Amino acid sequence: MGAEYMRNELYSLWKNAKLYTPQGVINGAMMLVNPNGTIQSVEQLELGFTSENSAQVINVSGLTLLPGFIDIHVHGGNGFNVMDADYRSIDEISRFHAAHGTTSFLATTETASKDAITEALTCVTRAMETGVSGAEILGVHLEGPFLNAKRRGAQNEKEIRTPSVNELEHYLEASKNLIRLVTLAPEISGGMEAVQNFYSRGVTVSAGHTDATYEQVVEAIGYGVSHTTHHFNGMSPFHHRDPGVSGAGLMLQELTTELIADGIHVHPATVKLLFEVKSSRNICLITDAVTCCGLPDGEYGKIRMTNGQIYLKDGNSLAGSSLTTMQALKNAIQFTGCPLEQILPSLTEVPARQIGVDHRKGTLEPGKDADFLVIDENMHILATYVKGIEVYRSPNFN
Repeated sequence: MGAEYMRNELYSLWKNAKLYTPQGVINGAMMLVNPNGTIQSVEQLELGFTSENSAQVINVSGLTLLPGFIDIHVHGGNGFNVMDADYRSIDEISRFHAAHGTTSFLATTETASKDAITEALTCVTRAMETGVSGAEILGVHLEGPFLNAKRRGAQNEKEIRTPSVNELEHYLEASKNLIRLVTLAPEISGGMEAVQNFYSRGVTVSAGHTDATYEQVVEAIGYGVSHTTHHFNGMSPFHHRDPGVSGAGLMLQELTTELIADGIHVHPATVKLLFEVKSSRNICLITDAVTCCGLPDGEYGKIRMTNGQIYLKDGNSLAGSSLTTMQALKNAIQFTGCPLEQILPSLTEVPARQIGVDHRKGTLEPGKDADFLVIDENMHILATYVKGIEVYRSPNFN
C-alpha cells in the first residue's frame, strides 16, 4: 500500500489512530504523510485534507501508531550477518528486523581482520547507496577491533589489536565516513587518542569490551566518550570500592547506556534498576542480534542457540542475542512496570540522538521521516512503514 501511493505521488492520511508523540498520546489522531515520505502534520481533529483525488485515506480505528524503532547495535538475523559482506545479507537483515519493529539501524561489524572489516564496510556503504527493501540503514556501528582482550566476550581474541591512526582512517574512508558509532576500550594503548580521533570526525564513541577503571572512564569522557556498549556486559563490573565501567555508566550523566533487555544478558531486576537510575532518556535498548536470531535452536558455526540463549560452543561466553526490538520493548515494560510511553524513547528518540539523526528520525511529528509501526492492542505488529513506504504487512492486517 505504501509503495503504491508513493509511486502514484499521493499523500496518505491516517485517521482515527492512537498516536504516540513527544507531546503525549493522542487518541483519534490524524497523521498526514506527504509523497516524499515525511510527516506533513499531526492533529487530533479532522484535517480538512481528505480529497480522494489527493490522498489515500487509511482508517485505523482501534489501532496504534508508534514511531519506528532504531537499533544501533545489530549484527544480523534470519541466517544472515553484516560480516557476510554481501548485499543480499544486508537486505535480508533489513527485511527480517523490519517485520519485528525496526525501521532503521546501524549495521554492526565485529572484531576481524582488517580486510574482512573493510569488505563489510564497503558492502554496507554500497547497500546504503542502492537502498534496501526493509529497515533503512543509517550507517555503521564499528564494534572492535580496538578492544580489551580481557573483556572480549565472544569477540575474536586473535584479531583484537591496539588502534593506529592509519587503520582508523582506513575504516573511515572505506565506509565513506558513514561510521556513526564505534565501540572501543579507551584504556588500552592508544585508546584515548582513538577516542579523540573518532570524536573529532563526528563519530559517537562508546566504551565497550573494556576493563577501564571508573577514573579512566571519567578521563575518556573528556576525550569524547558519551556512550557504553551493551551495559553490564563486556566491561569491568561494579564493586563498592571500584565502580568500574558498570558503575560509571550508572552514575555519570554524560554517558548513555545501551541495554540488551532479553532477561539473559541482564537480570530483569537490573534492567529495572538501570531505568530507575538513568531514566529512559539515557538508555538505548538494543538487540545485539546475531545470525541465528529468528532461526530454530541449534548450532551455527562457532555458536550454539538453546531456548533462544546464544553462547559460544565452549559455553564460556554469551555470543549475541536472539532479541528483536519489539520484544525488547515488551520485556522492558514487563521488567520495569513502566508504561509503554515511558520506555518508548529508549528505542526511538535516544538512539536517534546518539547517532545524530534526531532531526529526521525518532518521533512522529511534522518534518520527520514517516517511519512508524501499526500495532494492535496486544502490541502485535500489523505493518511497518519506512519513509511512508510499507516494508512489512502482517496477514492479520486487512
